[in-house]
Amino acid sequence: MANSIYQINKGVGQPIVFKGLQAQYIWYLGGGLVGTMILFAFLYICGVNAFVCVAIALITGGMICHCVLKMSKTYGEHGLMKKMAASKIPRLIKSKSRKVWKG
Repeated sequence: MANSIYQINKGVGQPIVFKGLQAQYIWYLGGGLVGTMILFAFLYICGVNAFVCVAIALITGGMICHCVLKMSKTYGEHGLMKKMAASKIPRLIKSKSRKVWKG
């Protein structure tokens, strides 16, 4: 019987990383840049000067890239979801009755 050589896929279970962006931030950046392109096309079709359209698109795209990279670095792979979930937790629970609930 011949020896079989199996390749080990060492990337299984690892988060997706692209140039420092982790997980869902890749999608956020892509969506933001597509939105910037749509904004550029809309402004150009409306008759705004082409140089103004390019300037607005570059500034908007740069701000989106900066913000998404900062969020990716600050919160990591799951940190933004954890922060949003933590904001939904009530700080205190008010009770107007002293009855014991037997549910």
